[in-house]
Amino acid sequence: MKKIYVFIIALVSTFAVNAQVSFGHIQNQIPRNQKGINQFDVKKDTVAFNGLSVDMGAAFALQFQALNSFNDQRGLTTAPGYRLNNLENNFNLPNANFTIGAQLYDGVRVNLDVYLASRHHNETWVKGGYLQIDKLDFIKKDFLADFMQYTTIKIGQMENNYGDAHFRRSDNGNAFMNPFVGNNIMDAFITEMGAEVYYNRSGFVSMIGVTNSKLNQNVAEIVPTTPTTAKPDSNTTISPSILAKLGWDKQINEDLRIRLTGSYYHTANSSGNLYASDRAGSRFYGVMSHADYNIIDPATGNVVTAVANNFDPTVNKDTGRFNPGYGNWATSYMVNPFIKYKGLEFFGTLEFTSGGDFKGTDDTRKVNQYVGDLVYRFGEGERFYIGGKYNLVDGKLANANTQSIQINRFEAAAGWFMTKNVLAKLEYVDQNYKNFSQFNGATPNDLFGGSFKGLMFEAVILF
Repeated sequence: MKKIYVFIIALVSTFAVNAQVSFGHIQNQIPRNQKGINQFDVKKDTVAFNGLSVDMGAAFALQFQALNSFNDQRGLTTAPGYRLNNLENNFNLPNANFTIGAQLYDGVRVNLDVYLASRHHNETWVKGGYLQIDKLDFIKKDFLADFMQYTTIKIGQMENNYGDAHFRRSDNGNAFMNPFVGNNIMDAFITEMGAEVYYNRSGFVSMIGVTNSKLNQNVAEIVPTTPTTAKPDSNTTISPSILAKLGWDKQINEDLRIRLTGSYYHTANSSGNLYASDRAGSRFYGVMSHADYNIIDPATGNVVTAVANNFDPTVNKDTGRFNPGYGNWATSYMVNPFIKYKGLEFFGTLEFTSGGDFKGTDDTRKVNQYVGDLVYRFGEGERFYIGGKYNLVDGKLANANTQSIQINRFEAAAGWFMTKNVLAKLEYVDQNYKNFSQFNGATPNDLFGGSFKGLMFEAVILF
């Protein structure tokens, strides 16, 4: 941590004594304030290049949580001491992000995002970074200028652009773009090494991308694990992942904007997971977690297994989320309609996913997600808003199961932009789990007849 502070101080000092370096003259960047809301993908602007310019920013989020968890586990003869954890009404660990970037050349900039503190990593670590190219003048003045005026190239280990929902989610400390506190139940987010090419013209939106399917980069040999019934044939290779987006986004008139996009993600042999790669963690801390208890033999009363408390917010980071847990391969399609008329906006997500039931088999399993949120923004500069969101996940945990599970969540929120860089939110959330089995083997299932509900307050600063 100290090393990063020393680095920042040294960096700022170096820039301060160098008259040829400016601050804040960055091209083609989504604003880090209220103006950045509902900005999707990349954007072109008319900011002039004035030489090397440095960009710094940060985001901070703090939540007060008042949630309770429930399930239908009662009178268990094999686990008489089983119960869900009782949660206090109190503050969670504050989240913090740091951003540093630079305009290196006309149409060329670099960006690095750092998580200073998060639920899953309390210590400082790098989220990702990329080089963004909007002009090719470094090759030759006006090289392919007619093509590049509509084209953007991004290269790096970065937040990969699958769907539009990730532009409306909370990203650790940066919860400014999300009118609610929680992200989607199936939270599609991943940062893999790759490249993306965008071509946006006259409302037409398109992107094609490829990644190396690895969240943690290394060159180690892939050694298959010992075969099991659940994983009869683990990966012997990692295949590239393909991403694509196609859509239309148009400001029809002063009052009406319509956007509709369809996105695609496919990996044949992956080491990562699109729905479990957000290392910042869920906003709903400790929900549906259990206290420690013993599994006993009812006939003798002897302890068979001691089960530990799984509250730990760092290890058990995804409470309230769902990961379909596909095997070697997975394919996802996401459709996102967005309509804004004056202060009223609707954003939807239709997500259809499939993948290998287990590693080493080609049996296809499917899990789908449906999300709709309606937000009304009002007041001078749309400083206030109220909104509601409904989220449903439906699918099988395994093809052998006779019944699909369902998870549904309702969120109602109100927000106040105290300034264009400071936001306060208040939310009521109610989430329910249906058709989950009572036991996982001999262990009681925390999600059997499960639900959690209550209030969340969140304060966010972004600059």
